[in-house]
Amino acid sequence: MATARRRLPWLLLIPVLLAGGFFLLRGRGEATQFTTGAIDRGDVVQVVGATGILEAVTTVQLGSQVSGTIKSLHADFNSTVKKGQVVARLDPSLFDARLGQAQANLLAAKANVERARSAVEDARQKYARARELATQKLLPTTELETAKANFDGAVAQVKANEAAESQSQASVNQAKLDLSHTIIGTPIDGVVISRNVDVGQTVAASFQAPVLFVIANDLAQMRVNAAVDEADVGRVREGQEVVFHVDAFPEREFKGVIEQVRLNPTTVSNVVSYNTIVAVDNRDLLLRPGMTATVSIVVRKAENALRLPAAALRFRPEGFQRPTGGGAPGQAAAGGQGAPGGQGAPGGGTGMGRPGGQRPQGGPWVRPSGGPSGPGGPGGGRGPGRPTTVFVPDEKGQPKPVEVRIGVSDGQFVEVREGLVEGALVITGTEIPGARAAGAGPRPGTSPSSNPFNPQRPQPRQR
Repeated sequence: MATARRRLPWLLLIPVLLAGGFFLLRGRGEATQFTTGAIDRGDVVQVVGATGILEAVTTVQLGSQVSGTIKSLHADFNSTVKKGQVVARLDPSLFDARLGQAQANLLAAKANVERARSAVEDARQKYARARELATQKLLPTTELETAKANFDGAVAQVKANEAAESQSQASVNQAKLDLSHTIIGTPIDGVVISRNVDVGQTVAASFQAPVLFVIANDLAQMRVNAAVDEADVGRVREGQEVVFHVDAFPEREFKGVIEQVRLNPTTVSNVVSYNTIVAVDNRDLLLRPGMTATVSIVVRKAENALRLPAAALRFRPEGFQRPTGGGAPGQAAAGGQGAPGGQGAPGGGTGMGRPGGQRPQGGPWVRPSGGPSGPGGPGGGRGPGRPTTVFVPDEKGQPKPVEVRIGVSDGQFVEVREGLVEGALVITGTEIPGARAAGAGPRPGTSPSSNPFNPQRPQPRQR
């Protein structure tokens, strides 16, 4: 009984092994098909993506320097204002009372000055009379000294009263200034984009002025404050062309020019970015402050260039492996299709623009380690473009390696500078017969490009 229980798991594995062997043999019996793409001509634009916020070139937050109650408003949302125009008034009654009190204090101070000056004149006469009598020995010396002290005290009192008068005058000036601050005018020409108060509301100006209005100087000229990642900021320069979209007008493309790349970094959740200012012409006034812009900065561009599908750089036939001797860094690993080792990115691999490499009977694909492909060969990466390898179908439809030099890449297409001609076919992936019926596509596939300068690539052709 125990022996039968031990055999039971092995008996259950037999159907599974038979089914697996059946499908394995069936797959080996089917020929692998390749998807191809043609070398054509077109524009290849390499961009740096970012997001930003639209804002006016100059924005002023208009506040109140004094506390009080809003008596009247003379501007509202979207109002066009001119420099010096009155946009709000505070209740001036309290400030009028303060001004009247300060003016009364000033009058009292002036009267005190006049009284002190009269006292000085009286003390001067008494001192002169005492000095004359003291000369004739008719007045004791102590009385002379007292007369002199009274005269000096009267002079000092005049100076003190004059200082009090100046202080009262300053209080009057301060009261007049506070009263003038109850009339709030705009310092610039522009448009009111925000109003934060209503009539009857009390504003309190303590440590900072309360914001009553936000005024944008000129919405015909705006800018995008974009955050460029630290990995991309090295390719961004002033004067580069920028294309961006906003959600309010998804079908429309807006253009701008980089005006400034600021040096101060911004770190959010350990992500470092740099603010990049993009100047935008908004004459039609479609764009508004605060809109989110999806920005594409043109860093490199090749017009009417030969180009190949980027998927061709990721394709590697089964058994293709890195050369053991003089291979260049970035060559795909053994047996890997689209291995992430450098051929997946434009510029991986080495070699000049001519066919090379052989596949021994029953063996793997191997690039020759000598010749132009080696790091010490004539190519050596010093020619135009970056060297890499792509595969083209031979007479029997099998992959044949070709050395090419590539340039600008937009993620969907790559510029070809040497090695291929217009109309040539390159292999972009493999497809096993029956996979299409099962719902699977060719591999490796390419995701749709997010580059706004290139349309979506058509479906690859089958061989």
